[in-house]
Amino acid sequence: GRKKYHTIKLESMRTFPVALAAVIALASNASAFTSHRVAPSIVRSNVASDSISFAHAGVRQQNSSSLNMLSFGTKKSVAVSETTTSVSKRKMALKVLCKAATAFSIMAIVTSAAPPAALAAKSSAIAAAPEVVEHLHTGQKVANFFRSFGIPDLAILSIISAMPVIELRGAVPVGIWMGLPITKVLPACVFGNMVPIIPLLFLLKNETLKKLMKPILDRAEKKSSALGVGSPEKQWASLAAFVGIPLPGTGAWTGAMGAFLLGMPTARAISSIFTGVVSAGLIMSAITLAGKKGGLAALAILAAVTGKEFLGGSSDSDEESSSSEEAAAAPAAAAVVEEVAEETKQDFLEAEPYYDQSSVPVNVYKNKTPFTGKVVSTKRIVGPKATGETCHIIIDHNGDFPYWEGQSWGVIPAGTREKDGKPHNVRLYSIASSRYGDDMSGKTGSLCVRRANYWCPELKADDPAKKGICSNFLCDTTAGDEVKMTGPAGKVMLMPEEDPTTDYIMVATGTGIAPYRGFIRRLFNENTPAAAAYKGEAWLFLGVANSDALLYDDEFQEAKSRFPKNLRIDYALSREQENKSGGKMYIQDKVGEYADEVFDKLNNGAHIYFCGLKGMMPGIQDMLKAVCAEKGLDYDEWIKGLKKAKQWHVEVY
Repeated sequence: GRKKYHTIKLESMRTFPVALAAVIALASNASAFTSHRVAPSIVRSNVASDSISFAHAGVRQQNSSSLNMLSFGTKKSVAVSETTTSVSKRKMALKVLCKAATAFSIMAIVTSAAPPAALAAKSSAIAAAPEVVEHLHTGQKVANFFRSFGIPDLAILSIISAMPVIELRGAVPVGIWMGLPITKVLPACVFGNMVPIIPLLFLLKNETLKKLMKPILDRAEKKSSALGVGSPEKQWASLAAFVGIPLPGTGAWTGAMGAFLLGMPTARAISSIFTGVVSAGLIMSAITLAGKKGGLAALAILAAVTGKEFLGGSSDSDEESSSSEEAAAAPAAAAVVEEVAEETKQDFLEAEPYYDQSSVPVNVYKNKTPFTGKVVSTKRIVGPKATGETCHIIIDHNGDFPYWEGQSWGVIPAGTREKDGKPHNVRLYSIASSRYGDDMSGKTGSLCVRRANYWCPELKADDPAKKGICSNFLCDTTAGDEVKMTGPAGKVMLMPEEDPTTDYIMVATGTGIAPYRGFIRRLFNENTPAAAAYKGEAWLFLGVANSDALLYDDEFQEAKSRFPKNLRIDYALSREQENKSGGKMYIQDKVGEYADEVFDKLNNGAHIYFCGLKGMMPGIQDMLKAVCAEKGLDYDEWIKGLKKAKQWHVEVY
């Protein structure tokens, strides 16, 4: 056994540096694949966001009409022909690389076994060599310790694999050192490595344990911060690659904590970690038994398994454009958007035909049987001078909670009421994403929530006894937290899409912008049948206190730059603008500036929507009454006609 160990050791010393270099190279590529990729839908809206991180966070990003998409380091192009040519060349290069990797893997496996004569020569040389003192590494010392208790070798391997830090990557070489066949070593190590992971994913949901493990979780969050964001498939692939590359700081334990912090569903996390553990076992087995060639072959297989999601989507990404090239790159960017959109049509959640509202889901989940979603991310989306805090919260529903633009989710905050110990009442929040979600997977939805606090003049601080229960609960959530939801509720705010020339007038205050974000994404940022057909004008009015309080402005301005004839935006900033009378500019004042135009649009079939504080309604109604009086019309009859034609949509509080 000792001589066999030295044979393995000498071979590994000679081949391990090359294999390690290959591991590091693959890790670098995996990191490149997973760092801030831009999903097709986000590309079209020029918002650098992801299923996990929603980049707004108080910094008012400047609008840009160029695309920022990650590629494999090719030069930046500014012309349509150069862009499309580089995309096609990259596709061809990736195909060639995949075939080359497969061929190399086969050749490496075939040639990895040394000829019998060479093995005999090595054995003779070792037999003739003087006795060498054996130095045991940590895994071997642990194995000898457990052997002293009479524990079977396979059980010892499972125990070592279950240990943090050592894990499977340390147990596989120990199994070979023990003289066990790899067909027994590998299953025992995989089993042992996975045994603690499943309960760990459930135990991490315990608040007490989370507090005790906070330093470890913080370290895991840093290590797993580069895991893929965006679609669940990319998260799955990047987590598998992270666990599967046997380097310090990776592994199943860190991967499990990373999956928890990312808010991945437990079943998906387990399958991804299991794939990574098996891959790590194959890599370690190949390095130990076949040296350099075996390790490289195993790494190529891991790249093929986990890289499929990234390589398959690489045609959707393009070169990064520097700020100095933005103007020149705009035409090329638009062409790439159209090409990408053509390849990624969003129609798997559409009715047939797409405008048929007979199948709109309503109240699928009720108060007594709510749906439990999981928070993907919670991000502040207003600047430092905004009045209060507003957060964008992405919730994973795994495709089990479908909804349409304009509907609401009911949220049941955690805990119970102090007065009677019963669960809190449901609060309704308008959904702030299209039916496809921010990541376009159809498995997430978003909420736009302003934290409700009460400033006490006597305390000169926020009074915790009077804070909003549900808004504070939602704004305090972190990735992985569970949220009980009901609905989807309501049909009053749906868009009538049958006539693609319909004009939409959208009036909002503050977080009342939520349903209109879903409208704008559906009509201008996604490649949906509704977007392809739409020829009308969507006119957005938003009232907030100041520029720092504007919500989703970067998204809206980017969409407007691409559809200047179809999207119109007017803001009322009460602390920065004055109305025609010299007072503060409120939303009703801004709409009043276009009273005749708004009136004419409504007479021609436009639909008007109101969402936000009900205080805006009297001013807008007075404005419309004045226009009716000027035109000799009865306001009550006129407004009754709008409501009968379902052109009047109100959801205020």
